[in-house]
Amino acid sequence: MTKERKVYTIDDLIDKTGKYITNPKDLEEIKKVYEYAKQKHSGQYRKSGEEFIAHPLNVAMILTSIYSDKASIEAALLHDVVEDCDSSTSEIEEMFGKEVGKLVSGVTQLSRINFSTENEYLIEYYKKIIVGMSEDVRVIIIKLADCLHNMRTLWALPEVKQKEKAKQTLEIFAPIAHHLGIHKIKSELEDLSLRYLKPNVFYDIAEKLNTTKLERDNTVYEMQQEVTNLLSEHHINHEIKGRAKSIYSIYNKLEKGRKFSDIYDLLALRILVNTEQECYLALGIIHSKFRPIPKRFKDYIAMPKPNGYQSLHTTVFGLDGYLFEIQIRTYDMNEVAENGIASHWAYKEHKDASQVFKNTTEQKLQFFKAIMELSEDKMSSEDFVNSVRDEVLNNNIYVFTPKGDVIELPKGATPIDFAYRVHTQVGESMVGAIVNNSIVPLSYELQNNDIVKINTSKNSSGPSKEWLKIAKCTQTKNKIKSFFSKNEKELYIERGKNSLEKELRKKKQSIVNFFSEENIKKICHELKLDGLDDIYLNVGNGKCAASTIIHIIEPKEEAPVVKNAPVRRNDADIIVDGIDKVKVNLANCCNPIPGDDIIGYITKGNGISVHRSICHNLSLLENRTVTVHWNEKTNQKYLSVVVIYTNTLENKLVDIIQKISMVDVSVQKINTINRIDQLVYEVDLYVSCVDKLNKLLQELSKLSCVEKVERVIQ
Repeated sequence: MTKERKVYTIDDLIDKTGKYITNPKDLEEIKKVYEYAKQKHSGQYRKSGEEFIAHPLNVAMILTSIYSDKASIEAALLHDVVEDCDSSTSEIEEMFGKEVGKLVSGVTQLSRINFSTENEYLIEYYKKIIVGMSEDVRVIIIKLADCLHNMRTLWALPEVKQKEKAKQTLEIFAPIAHHLGIHKIKSELEDLSLRYLKPNVFYDIAEKLNTTKLERDNTVYEMQQEVTNLLSEHHINHEIKGRAKSIYSIYNKLEKGRKFSDIYDLLALRILVNTEQECYLALGIIHSKFRPIPKRFKDYIAMPKPNGYQSLHTTVFGLDGYLFEIQIRTYDMNEVAENGIASHWAYKEHKDASQVFKNTTEQKLQFFKAIMELSEDKMSSEDFVNSVRDEVLNNNIYVFTPKGDVIELPKGATPIDFAYRVHTQVGESMVGAIVNNSIVPLSYELQNNDIVKINTSKNSSGPSKEWLKIAKCTQTKNKIKSFFSKNEKELYIERGKNSLEKELRKKKQSIVNFFSEENIKKICHELKLDGLDDIYLNVGNGKCAASTIIHIIEPKEEAPVVKNAPVRRNDADIIVDGIDKVKVNLANCCNPIPGDDIIGYITKGNGISVHRSICHNLSLLENRTVTVHWNEKTNQKYLSVVVIYTNTLENKLVDIIQKISMVDVSVQKINTINRIDQLVYEVDLYVSCVDKLNKLLQELSKLSCVEKVERVIQ
């Protein structure tokens, strides 16, 4: 299997490039780039013994086979000068332009990584590959060509290194080449990887192929002649050739338990015609003479793969009962299948290459879109790697929108994943799903070729937390989590705003004047916050009391206090140790009631504020506390706020009020809060002591519709 290595020159490169880049100035510039790279690599040699310049030259030659643009060819020639020589990216940009400089910079970033399949390095690899791709897809294509030439010369490395590099290539680079639709690079990478990972298996398959080659060649030739005569009779211009099955694809089939003699698509033909219509005509003509195998027909023309691949596949009983796998496609389709969409379009239409790559990324290569979206989500490195492996590089299914657009998803994906892949708003407004004209549950596992319609509603309250258990894609789960984080934040902000405005009204202060720009800056500076929403948020989530915010702006003089022996005030609910004749207020943030452990805080000019000892706002206050306790003779009722979380969207207010009426409490107000998958009730009530409040909480918890009941500390 060892081939004689071709020694390329710059003339070979110009020859190949000149077949599709016809501007003489462009070709001259490629020569200048080569001379610069050669001079920079002067005196450097590879482990294979050849001059180092041979490597970038070979990488550029590989790129010409997929019609890469001028900037890619130049970047390929320069891709090691920053890493291995004394050149800098800025120097490259100055001499050969920003476009080439950016490509070289992207490839250099990838080259600096110690590629490995060990987890920590794999994490870094994927993160860096995203950086390269987000800048320009061509960085990845150059890296693939670089990888391919390295694999061709892998024999020069020690065996341990050979296996390490081969494993990286098989697990990382070959799948990327597949998703890009560059079949010729993908196929060679796989075969070369297998050669070094499992040489015995590789050479055993190669030997069997050689042993049966003569027989196969004769059979294929006879079948070729039959099909050629058949198509010519019907005046279909065509080209037909035998198609070699890659060693790695045969290995995969053997791994699944197939016998070598049973791999019938070893006998394969590829038919190239001029038009799409002729593809179907040729198929019908072949089927009219050679009986097709049921369920082996694939129409990738009507339903292309996401990477742009189009072809008709069929398997028929050929001459002497041999099974033949036949592919029928146009010449243009064949270019895409072999070389990838982007390179082919750039070649055929002579468009600006960077724009072509941008367009193809957006329109066809969902692989890139998926990875780029993953990189934007906040997830751990472990999650990121697993997501790329599971959701992007392996086991994908292809489903359709009702309009026929193809959506690529990981195996096991549900309609929820489909909806969020179409658009986040579609996911958030989804109320149901129809697959193949049948209503399905949201937990339904999508299958290849399913046609999925998502029912949405403007009145939808958003996703349910249950969806987190159903969704397959990490990206989907992160978007659902993000929705809830945002909603809860908005709820806290609204609650904080209401608390502050209520406190200001109580103190008969102007809300507009209080929230002047100057006051907001002062509060933010004092509490190290970023803006008004942050102030509301800190009050709403209980980190700061509304009164504390107000006192930052309008502190009052401290009321005089007289220190005595402990005094019991018969007309007061609170006994203050060591202080008499002082104003006492119950704090609104925690609403203490008799039976609670309490503590007093000496305010500036507003007497003593009494808090529950567990109130988290005490940690924000200065250390000016006094000992206080409840007057045993008090028989009043005190305000307490209770939040009741239900497990349903049905209104259960009647049941809740019924339970409350069983306990000696007075309800002042009930506020209903609509959430995605539940109703929440915020109840302001008056109760005489903590024992009665606890009894009420216990009774409410017994209701089947109640998920949780808690007493609020704001």
